[in-house]
Amino acid sequence: MTTVLIADDQPMQRFGFRMLLESQDDMTVVGEAGNGLEALSLVQQHRPDVALMDIRMPLLDGIEATRRIVKAGARTRVLIVTTFDLDRYAYDGLRAGAGGFLIKDALPEELLSGIRAVAGGDAVVAPSLTRRLLDAYVQHLPTIPGGPAALDARIASLTEREREILTVIGQGWSNTEIAERLHLAESTVKTHVTRILAKTGSRDRVQAVILAYDTHLVAPA
Repeated sequence: MTTVLIADDQPMQRFGFRMLLESQDDMTVVGEAGNGLEALSLVQQHRPDVALMDIRMPLLDGIEATRRIVKAGARTRVLIVTTFDLDRYAYDGLRAGAGGFLIKDALPEELLSGIRAVAGGDAVVAPSLTRRLLDAYVQHLPTIPGGPAALDARIASLTEREREILTVIGQGWSNTEIAERLHLAESTVKTHVTRILAKTGSRDRVQAVILAYDTHLVAPA
């Protein structure tokens, strides 16, 4: 059973999420928060598997709430659910340690799949959305003259194959696509991804995507 906390300042939005999640045999909602401070308190109290985190909330926004949850070492993984066209902070939310993100107009099955993926330790299974978001906010990345990827110790620790795979992860390829296009077994791809995460200190696949952008292995489309 996956336990979920809903953090959103809109009561009707929380109600809709709860109705959907509680219709599933493998999910249960352990609490609702109307602001970031409430979310922190409920995470500490219930230790849910996943926190559905809005960004724009009073008292404490979802980005800072996510950062504090991650910094505290909580077992809870954060899935940001935001309005892409209005929200300018989703990229910062991923950098704060969120396990993934979804757009609020996502289909119900996309939200459910996203929760299950994040609860299982993966990023939300929406690589095209990941690429779209990071492309939109790539202007926030620092520019390091002289080849930032070559200067970054995390990238230097990778083998040539691992660096290649990190690059295509940053381009939004799924494990299946990597296996097919690079002519590898999917189990081999998973092993490479695990090693990449360990070597680079990336918390999950989304953080690895951010690293690929930070070091300019991947350029905006």
